[in-house]
Amino acid sequence: MKKLVLIFALGILAFGCKNEKKSTETVAVEENQEMAYASFGMEINDAEALNADRMLEQYKGLKAGDTLVTKMRGKIKEVCSVKGCWMTLDLDAENQVMVKFKDYGFFMPLNAEGEVVINGKAFVTQTSVDELRHYAEDAGKSEEEIAAITAPKLEYRFEADGVLLKQ
Repeated sequence: MKKLVLIFALGILAFGCKNEKKSTETVAVEENQEMAYASFGMEINDAEALNADRMLEQYKGLKAGDTLVTKMRGKIKEVCSVKGCWMTLDLDAENQVMVKFKDYGFFMPLNAEGEVVINGKAFVTQTSVDELRHYAEDAGKSEEEIAAITAPKLEYRFEADGVLLKQ
């Protein structure tokens, strides 16, 4: 009788260890998938982010002063070379979006490049000549390029509260 109880207990122990091992492997895989992005600002995910083409359609429907809370995916074109306080993303060959960070609460790495997901407020604004020249200076443009800026520009803007930089 003792042998039967011992065999039964060893069988339960053996099957119990196998189930534990499977769940540990599943957790490790899920953690590796989440590490595909470096996160800045508020914690966000990449679910339901609009691609650049769909975001451009949304921008074209906005007037100066309108805002749209959204999430978009894009490719970095340029980052502020002074401290990473802004970046521009390509929407298409002719349009880009200027991204600033909410309350200057975080910055992007100066060498940031590639794809990002941003979350926050999209809007359209008219940018003054002085501000355009300031951005050109931050981007390291030449004196001639800065002096060539003589008119205000209607721009697509985004105030991001969270950014995911694809690694």
